[in-house]
Amino acid sequence: MVTSVNLSASAGVTDPIRVLVADGQALFRQALRSILEEQPDIAVVGEAGDIERLVSEAERTRPDVLLLDESLSLGSLGHTASLLRTSVPQCQVVVIASKEDDAALLAAVEAGVVGYITRDVGVGELLEGMRVVHRGEALIPSRMLPSLLKALLERRRRERESLLRISRLTAREREVLELLGSGAKNSTIARTLMISPDTARTHVQNLLAKLGVHSRLEAAALVVQVRPPEPIGVAR
Repeated sequence: MVTSVNLSASAGVTDPIRVLVADGQALFRQALRSILEEQPDIAVVGEAGDIERLVSEAERTRPDVLLLDESLSLGSLGHTASLLRTSVPQCQVVVIASKEDDAALLAAVEAGVVGYITRDVGVGELLEGMRVVHRGEALIPSRMLPSLLKALLERRRRERESLLRISRLTAREREVLELLGSGAKNSTIARTLMISPDTARTHVQNLLAKLGVHSRLEAAALVVQVRPPEPIGVAR
């Protein structure tokens, strides 16, 4: 069963929902298109079978909803979703997964995906899903919700913990930490902040001690945790 959660109070619309179908399997893609085109409130504006066509079609057609095969990604699903949100910010992305995967769902939600369904979903649920996300709601299999909420809460706890540690740093140490988060070496830090390499090294050692971490990599990971994520619409 797939459940929806209302995320906005938008009024109903009379224009058809513009849908782009992106799936690497031609038969499945064409079957989806045929099903959607039978609906009077849905208009299929295009389809794509590879990532290059997906990006170009999304930019050309400006769909309201994108049905995205999870395997049709550039690097990772999260990266692809972020790329699409940048190119077509008004488009709501619904991932079609081969099976339920908690880690994949979390990554999708964090990347801004608003819907997550599996290939074995019924036609009625699929069609309702298109309408649900277009109304500003999120679409996630209800049985996956507990683990998703637990993961999101754990992430929030780690973020708060990291922010508390970072708040103990001096202004200069925070500048050094931000550079560490970008992968900068001591020589780069010294040059950027116009300080000596020895001073840069001292700042790094001090902030590692204050943060309670043992390596520059661990410190950089804290920066990633507290950086604000892209705006997301929770999936459901």
